[in-house]
Amino acid sequence: MEGLHLTADLSHCRCETAWLIDAARLLDRCLQEVMASGLQPVNQLAHTFPATEHGPGGVTATVLLAESHLCVHTWPEQAGVTVDVYVCNFGADHSAKAHALMEALLALFAPGQVSRQALQRGGVATA
Repeated sequence: MEGLHLTADLSHCRCETAWLIDAARLLDRCLQEVMASGLQPVNQLAHTFPATEHGPGGVTATVLLAESHLCVHTWPEQAGVTVDVYVCNFGADHSAKAHALMEALLALFAPGQVSRQALQRGGVATA
């Protein structure tokens, strides 16, 4: 059950606004980046949230991976994005692929500020 969970909170994103509000476009790019990193998508889902008085609604793009998952959430009114990349390392170490995927998404959103975390998951002893 060992794995690596990478998170990034992005602010002051300088990307095209479409990446923050077009769920289908973002999901397609997420799938491209997943495959380019060497991970295996097995399903996907995207959702657009309704606009508010602050501006267009954000989107969530999720890619279910054979190795675990990718989730991207956007807040266009704040030029903000959160990214989660989680890979299980059962049978092989996918950590480098997770880092490559995260770097590709950071490049896409071009944040002015990034807060990252990496959490080693698992390590629970079995009886």
